[in-house]
Amino acid sequence: MKTVSLKIDDAIFGETEKILERIKKPRNRYINEALDYYNKMQRRDMIREKLKKESALVNKESMKVLKEFEEIENGD
Repeated sequence: MKTVSLKIDDAIFGETEKILERIKKPRNRYINEALDYYNKMQRRDMIREKLKKESALVNKESMKVLKEFEEIENGD
């Protein structure tokens, strides 16, 4: 396990402390879970962007192939 020092905005820290008091969870565990969740969200966003770009590329190529088929059909 790694040790990390970080600065947290006072408002965020205060809200976090109130939540931790209510849910009876150690601060370290809470922060680890929050980072894990945020990492998953970021990976999902990166995958979504990659799929969006790849889909656009496939769409262009599909339209090109469709146009070629139409030209073949119309040429007969």
